[in-house]
Amino acid sequence: MVQAKPLTEKTISQSNQIIQFNHPVKYRTSEWYTGHGEIVASGDNRSFEVSASYHLKATVKLVNQILNLDNPTLAEIYSSRGRCVAIVDQTVDELYGEAIRGYFEYHEIPLELLSCRAWESDKIPQTVHKLLAFLGKDGCDVSRNEPVLVIGGGVLSDVAGLACALQHRRTPYIMIGTTVVAAIDAGPSPRTCTNGSQFKNSMGVYHPPVLTLVDRTFFRTLETGHVRNGMAEIIKMAVTDDPILFKLMEDYGSRLLETHFATLEGDEELQEIADEVIYRALFSYMKHEGTNMFETYQDRPHAYGHTWSPRFEPAAKLMHGHAVSIGMAFGATLATEMGWLSADDRDRIIALCSSIGLSVYHPILEDMDIMLEGQKNMRRKRGEGGLWAPLPIGIGECDYAQEVSSGLLQQGVEKHKQLCVSLPSGGEGKEMYLSDLGLA
Repeated sequence: MVQAKPLTEKTISQSNQIIQFNHPVKYRTSEWYTGHGEIVASGDNRSFEVSASYHLKATVKLVNQILNLDNPTLAEIYSSRGRCVAIVDQTVDELYGEAIRGYFEYHEIPLELLSCRAWESDKIPQTVHKLLAFLGKDGCDVSRNEPVLVIGGGVLSDVAGLACALQHRRTPYIMIGTTVVAAIDAGPSPRTCTNGSQFKNSMGVYHPPVLTLVDRTFFRTLETGHVRNGMAEIIKMAVTDDPILFKLMEDYGSRLLETHFATLEGDEELQEIADEVIYRALFSYMKHEGTNMFETYQDRPHAYGHTWSPRFEPAAKLMHGHAVSIGMAFGATLATEMGWLSADDRDRIIALCSSIGLSVYHPILEDMDIMLEGQKNMRRKRGEGGLWAPLPIGIGECDYAQEVSSGLLQQGVEKHKQLCVSLPSGGEGKEMYLSDLGLA
């Protein structure tokens, strides 16, 4: 009789109390995820402790003209799988649906596509349930090893990513961000979510796409207001992590906005600048977000501008990028009041945001109840260990304010208001409200 090999490799310590498990590759449920663990017995047959690690690889690539029939990227992924299950933003479907269907038809890959409206008002649990119905037994019945293709903006990346996380508890997905926010921030992010009634992104799980494909040619059909909205997320990484990126945005930000990242017009040099800006923003973001996948540590520079804004953004019905830029500008003023940041660097941050029409001030900052409630919510979200607000200490670096007293908060708001009153716009941005772009 041939004795069967154990299903799991085990390493047992001399004391016989620690058993480590390293599972053979052939038993993996998915090609993108691995893990190992151990169980430690107390020795008295009364208790034991289990620990496990979860390992994943998430790839980010810049690939232009992804829907060109000669571009093999998507065909190489889905040909061997026999089909592609896709969730596509309704607006993207209207603009690119023919190209998407034509691509998969050309490569003889069956396509099952759901077109989904994804406005900010659709970022609710009901939308996630709708997507789960499409992915589940009553719909496409996707496998837990079948990568769902998601094509759309930041709202779709959040809700579709959450639906994939819930389907089979972990279904992989591939993200193609069609807006600036989705391409360089929400798309590759491991944080999938939906909004609560009073606080943005209050419900979700950590589930990054296994592959993010960034194609800036989609920016060509965006409204300029959406391009501007996404550029706030680039500025936050420039301020907190990359001074070269900050200088590029100072020198080329307005041109990148006007040309939709060199997709409407622009010479070869501007196209190269556009790619460098996108790559640098992505690299800085994922350097911190990707390697701290489950927010187990609070040193998160990409949360700059996102401490108070999750509370005042829905209250003021602001576009997300404008809420973030207000949070960044106020944070820069607050950092100056704390002695962390020079006045010159503060002014550069505010001037950069203003130069491309992003908001740097809104009267809602003066509502101390909302601001303090925002701090309270953020302390809970970040683990009750403190506020841990990222604030700049120079262009390209930041530190974290563990606490901000009500007195300091009030002082910062008053100073920031004084600064912004002198600006030509009074701190207001262009197309700063959801209703401005039909997203209310």
